[in-house]
Amino acid sequence: MSILDKVKIGNSVKVNLELSKDRLTKETIDAINVSSLGKISDFRITDGKGIGVVLKLSNGKEQWFFEDEIDLLDENGSVIKKINDEKENSNFIFDFFRGLKYEKKNKASDLLNPINFFIWLVVSFKDIF
Repeated sequence: MSILDKVKIGNSVKVNLELSKDRLTKETIDAINVSSLGKISDFRITDGKGIGVVLKLSNGKEQWFFEDEIDLLDENGSVIKKINDEKENSNFIFDFFRGLKYEKKNKASDLLNPINFFIWLVVSFKDIF
């Protein structure tokens, strides 16, 4: 389910500063520290498949955020818990790829092992699917 299904322009959301402060200006960070609440003024496509939001902050300026950098609020102002809906791409192959984990290898013998290379290759390609 997309953020578009959950909120509308004019809704209030809370900014999670820890997830976004590395790309924000000092002025924007100061405004979020004053009040982490913002009103949605627009939606924006972020990377071809994701949706971001443009928020009007406490200082009156607008800034866009990725969908995962904000917390949705209900009518009482409480944060709505996020539910990861992984059933959109649910089939055997996607479930198999989600289960794979790659541990970094530092020893030369680990790096030259063809099995480790194959696991790294498969894990690297899972983001493409």
